[in-house]
Amino acid sequence: MSQLKKLKAATTLSDVAQLLEIMPGMLSFLLYKKPKVDLYTKFEIPKKHGGTREIWAPAKDLKLVQYRLANLLQNCIDEINAMRGHVEDGKRYGVAHGFKRKHTIMTNARAHVTRRYVFNVDLHDFFGTINFGRVRGFFLKDKNFALQNKVATVIAQIACHDNKLPQGSPCSPVISNLIGHMMDIMLVRLALATGCTYTRYADDLTFSSNKEKFSSRVAKQDEDDKDHWLPGQGLKRLVTKAGFSFNDKKTRMQYCDSRQDVTGLVVNRKVNVPATYRNNVRAMVDHALKKGAFEIVKKKVDAAGVEVLVRQPGKNRQLIGMLSYIDQVDLFNRKLREDNGLEPHDTSGRTELFRRFLYFDALHDIASPVIVCEGPTDNIYLRHAIKRLTPLYPMLAAGVPTKLTVHLFKYGQRRTSEITQLTGGVGGLCHLMKHYYADYTNKIKAPAPKHPVIILVDNDSGAKDIYGAISGITKKPRPTGTEQFIHIVGNMYVVPTPLGSAGTKTAIEDFFDPKTLGEKLGAKTFSRAAKFDDTKHFGKAAFAREVVEKNAASIDFRGFSNILDRVVAVMTDYAKRHSSTP
Repeated sequence: MSQLKKLKAATTLSDVAQLLEIMPGMLSFLLYKKPKVDLYTKFEIPKKHGGTREIWAPAKDLKLVQYRLANLLQNCIDEINAMRGHVEDGKRYGVAHGFKRKHTIMTNARAHVTRRYVFNVDLHDFFGTINFGRVRGFFLKDKNFALQNKVATVIAQIACHDNKLPQGSPCSPVISNLIGHMMDIMLVRLALATGCTYTRYADDLTFSSNKEKFSSRVAKQDEDDKDHWLPGQGLKRLVTKAGFSFNDKKTRMQYCDSRQDVTGLVVNRKVNVPATYRNNVRAMVDHALKKGAFEIVKKKVDAAGVEVLVRQPGKNRQLIGMLSYIDQVDLFNRKLREDNGLEPHDTSGRTELFRRFLYFDALHDIASPVIVCEGPTDNIYLRHAIKRLTPLYPMLAAGVPTKLTVHLFKYGQRRTSEITQLTGGVGGLCHLMKHYYADYTNKIKAPAPKHPVIILVDNDSGAKDIYGAISGITKKPRPTGTEQFIHIVGNMYVVPTPLGSAGTKTAIEDFFDPKTLGEKLGAKTFSRAAKFDDTKHFGKAAFAREVVEKNAASIDFRGFSNILDRVVAVMTDYAKRHSSTP
């Protein structure tokens, strides 16, 4: 049975709880017994153009329930769209673009590219306008849902706070879209009748047209100020009928002979980030690389109600977010051109800028030593080895419970890995050394890092590529593999695993005791080979998770002392280098 059918068949709170995969007692407690003051935490965040936005963050247990409700409702929406033959799949988009799967500000803006007129209007207090009665009434009366009385009530109780949808709840967006859909239908009809294209992103409504004159039913010029436009009577009537109102301060008409933007993106020729935004981001990256810090300019409203520009210290994660935003728009445009058989525009410069700052953040502007392993399984080994051997290595961990004082580099998500060329393995580490050497030598002029970056590599057959890359990058003799550590540039070092007896090659797994390496998962034994018979063996990932992670308290990690000694030696060496740096 589909999730929509199960929801329509539900009659009790227990049925709803089952659909949300939680205990009925937990749901009952949240709705009827837990003190209201403990359900939400209120805080304010600054708006883009001044003022503050009130956010109600749900408690952890309530947030889980709301998240699952949001997912359930979105699955139901997908089912409804499929039944209508209207599958929104990345090529065909709906009218509403906010808070929806496969929809973004880019898909919203794309509908309005190369138009003579672009008219924007915002709804006032979009979430706050949707109260408990509207939520409950929608799920009772909407023909696609038509839920039982008790079920509609429970959903409204989960979703609402102080008789409205709170900003901060995971389920407020999807419910607002459901209720806003009735308005969308009416506004689509208005758009078709007036030669316009209509889309909505949350509370942001956009109408665009290539007609010689823009329909007065949608928008009209203010008689007292011809530069100011107002919602037309047709638009005003339908929005009011749907139970919403306008935020008149954000109403604007944009012409093709000036910059037109939709949800913050320029749409004159294609969907694009404003050039001023890209230039500002580039300037911030440049300042960070040269000075080790940068400032962000924000708009604020002073005590007199005047909008002013304020400079404040920027944080790396803010700049990474800005770079990611630019990159996502570039990817969107690249896919559009490829889908249409066109050569994508060259955005390699912006990608390189993003990569450079990611490296700067992860390897240069660091608060503790960083250890980069060949893959995520090595991180599991090292983390537990350091914790178990903390008394011997107080430089690497401390406290009760024990916490590492070094940072184990985590490989990023797919797109971040593509940009940094760090996907695990020897090839990625070679790229890392090459790029960081060039950046450190030519681009980064910020004060020297306080801590080293330690690249830990297996001293096996794959190391020959590492050693070849080191020689090619540094123009120094090729390492032999017998070195305790190898200095690359600045704060970057390579640490090979110690060779075995008689100079035999080693990998990090060789430093486990035979008992651990011999552990079985069922009848299967551990295989370190890249390819193996998975009916007889298990690989490194399972060894790390199922053997090392689960049995760390009883594993003999003393063999890892040979590796950790080298890590400490690097930290000592860099401390001497750093102290002598002017």
